[in-house]
Amino acid sequence: MASLSTLGLIHTAISVVALVSGFIAVAKPRGISWGDREGRIYIIATLLTCLTAFGIFQHGGLNKAHALGVVTLLVLAGAYVADRRVPSSAWAHYVAPLGYTTTLFLHLIPGVTETFTRIPVGSPVFNGPEDPALQQLIGGLFGAYLVGVALQVRQLRRNKPVAKQGVSIA
Repeated sequence: MASLSTLGLIHTAISVVALVSGFIAVAKPRGISWGDREGRIYIIATLLTCLTAFGIFQHGGLNKAHALGVVTLLVLAGAYVADRRVPSSAWAHYVAPLGYTTTLFLHLIPGVTETFTRIPVGSPVFNGPEDPALQQLIGGLFGAYLVGVALQVRQLRRNKPVAKQGVSIA
């Protein structure tokens, strides 16, 4: 097993901060939001995680990991715009937290893959990214993500923002 580069160690540390702050924030009634400390930490750490990842993906050209990083950045940007630019909009009430929650799920794909194809050292849990058991685990995480999103939508419906100046936000 190759040891991690300095950038790899920095990337890993930032991604752990992102995951921990993300899980703390997503458990709150309004989910991940720029409006609270854990949410801001998550958003900034996620941005840095994606950017540092591009410097450590060295598998000969563009690959699935690069695409996942780009998708994560696009979803993060969309959620941020909804969160910061149109907070009184009914759709932003859902788009921002659900977008951030989606980025949290997207974090888990490379996190689980990289962790369990390296650990334990010398005898990793999975043989590689295409290992069927790893694919099943990621499928299970996707199922958990869908259940979490459904619960989050239910919670967000309960906490709809109050309409301002006669504007309906149905």
